[in-house]
Order: sequence, then C-alpha cells, then structure tokens
Amino acid sequence: MSLASFDRDTLVSRIRSLRLVAFDFDGVFTDNSVYVFQDGREAVRCSRADGIGLRKLEQAGIEPIIVSTETNPVVVARSEKLKIFCRHGCENKLAVLDELLAERGVGFHETGFVGNDINDLACLEKVGMPMVVRDAHPDVLDIAVYRTDLPGGHGAVREICDLIARVREAHR
Repeated sequence: MSLASFDRDTLVSRIRSLRLVAFDFDGVFTDNSVYVFQDGREAVRCSRADGIGLRKLEQAGIEPIIVSTETNPVVVARSEKLKIFCRHGCENKLAVLDELLAERGVGFHETGFVGNDINDLACLEKVGMPMVVRDAHPDVLDIAVYRTDLPGGHGAVREICDLIARVREAHR
C-alpha cells in the first residue's frame, strides 16, 4: 500500500466518507496497451479479478462507475459485463463527473477517482480521494492519496476495492 504524502489516518478518514468511486478505463482497468487487428478493430486486456472487487465495493455501500475519454465500444462492453455504470467518449471528464454526482446527490468530497494520466488530473484534483495506479504518469503521482502496488490492468482495480472494503468493514 502506497500512501504518497498522506498518513494512514488520512487515508482511513477519506475511505470512510466515500459514497462513489469513479474509474478511468484505459490504464486503470487495462494495462494501457491495445491490440490492433488488420481490419482496424482494437482489443484490450483486463483483469478478471476486478469483477469480484467491484462487488465488494458495492457491498461496502459504494457505487463504482467508469468515466472515460475512450470511444471504443470495448469500454461499454466491459462495463456491461461488470454490471457498472459507464460514461465513455467524455471530452471533459470533470464536467461529466460533476453531472453524474449531482444526479446522485453525491459531493466531490464523498467521491474517489482512480486515474493514470494527465487527462485525469482535473478529476483527481477535485475529489476527496484521488487514487492512481502503480504505473501512472509522473504528472499525476503527487496529487494521489493512494497509489496502488499493482499496475493498471493487473489487479489495480481489485486492490483498490479490497482496500476500501477492508477499511469500511473494520470501521463499521
């Protein structure tokens, strides 16, 4: 578990206040790689362990969602398989996140965001619980309250879900 410049008490306090966690897709659910076929179709690699983690997050009373700039239909296909809400093709992730939180009556201080690159920076700066994956771009590392031990696409989503579920269970 990596805590950036924050201590354990800060991490626990922020986890306890969460009501929603938004995840970027590419580089978080995936390893940020893409397979390109001759006909132009693309495919990505994801961890199957993420599904169990997301169920644990929901059982802890936290809604998981995906907010992604990616337009590839694979984002929707994966979110449907995982049974979580997805908004993809977002030009402005922060505006979309703001809209989604308003619809749900959730404040930014009650929200976590998991990202990996500079297009996630505005969301990471605004939420109460900014998180990044192990292999995130250096430009977003300093804003994170938590940095995963695992890289994107290799169980980072599950790691975050397990951490949040453990903290929530221990502090009921």
